[in-house]
Amino acid sequence: MGRFHHDRYRLRRVAVPMMAAALLVLFALSHPASAQQGCRQALVLALDVSGSVDAKEYRLQLDGLAEALTTPKVADAILAGSAAPIAIYVFEWSGPEFQNELVPWTLIVDRETLTDVARTLAATNRSPAPPSTALGTAMATGAEALRRAPDCWRATLDISGDGKSNTGPRPQDLGALPALEGVTVNGLVILTIDSMGAGPGDDDLVAYFENRVIRGPDAFVEVADGFEDYARAMEKKLLREIKSLAVGALDLPDQ
Repeated sequence: MGRFHHDRYRLRRVAVPMMAAALLVLFALSHPASAQQGCRQALVLALDVSGSVDAKEYRLQLDGLAEALTTPKVADAILAGSAAPIAIYVFEWSGPEFQNELVPWTLIVDRETLTDVARTLAATNRSPAPPSTALGTAMATGAEALRRAPDCWRATLDISGDGKSNTGPRPQDLGALPALEGVTVNGLVILTIDSMGAGPGDDDLVAYFENRVIRGPDAFVEVADGFEDYARAMEKKLLREIKSLAVGALDLPDQ
């Protein structure tokens, strides 16, 4: 699968959003066939449905993702002009044996396809899942899904969670996993009354994700103030990921 080699294509932070957008337009104009036939990002969205997530919170999470994907700003960013499309895969996770696909790899080529993804999420009912939180296993599952993705310029794995890993491989022990090579892992931390400081490790949950979970070029953590804030946080995260894309085929000089 084609991926960016970000150590060769770094932009100064102050110039990234404007330069990336300009480069994307220029590349689409000068390479119309690639813009139409390629895939600019393979995006895996992994949703925490462990025991700390109740029925209401489960619904807020899935409906929040559906809402975020179809807001005008996110939809316009995904379907930007003649830019190559984005491929999306969604799964839910809890214990080591529960990694449940919700949306198979789908190339988002138009608004109807994006709406269909949102409808699938909105119509999904909860399946019985173990109470444990196998965050490392979820990361490995997302990385393996990216190995089966369409051939895209960039690979991104998003992990949503309201707690720390308490079973299976630890996130910080996955550094040598071949499937994570070249993958950007971002986090969406959901803060609840019980989430801060809960579970193994001395870090609070945001620091835990920052220090042990996220990795790769331009990785970051977005924070939701409870599940009621999930849709807003997911929209903000998606916009940051999609709009920060630089064009992988260009060899940019060091600044």
